[in-house]
Amino acid sequence: MKFWIFMFIMNLLIPIIMIIFGKLFIKNAPKSINMAYGYRTSMSMKNKDTWSYAHKLFGGIWYKLGFVLLILSILASLFTINRSENIISTVTLIIQTTEMIVLILPIFYVEKKLKKIFDSDGNRKSIEDI
Repeated sequence: MKFWIFMFIMNLLIPIIMIIFGKLFIKNAPKSINMAYGYRTSMSMKNKDTWSYAHKLFGGIWYKLGFVLLILSILASLFTINRSENIISTVTLIIQTTEMIVLILPIFYVEKKLKKIFDSDGNRKSIEDI
């Protein structure tokens, strides 16, 4: 049971981090564009406008997906109670691989939206261009 509890906690780390950072990015994007903390891509770091937009969009996606992953991870983990360590390990591997994919996928969506709304210099496109 100790192994199951440990793996259960490990399965919840990524969704909880996504929820916390999602909420943080929605409410308080890092004040200054920096290389240490935040949603850091070449497009998001063009200027303050792209920086703020990217953080609000990315934060909102992470926040919502974090809750979805949290519920799914709990449900999947519950099916492994009183199972062998091999089954628990295999299910945990599947859960965490899925979580990592869901953690990374929003980057592609946010970058696509940034390129749709901003030009290559980080200036907002006119409504006709969008």
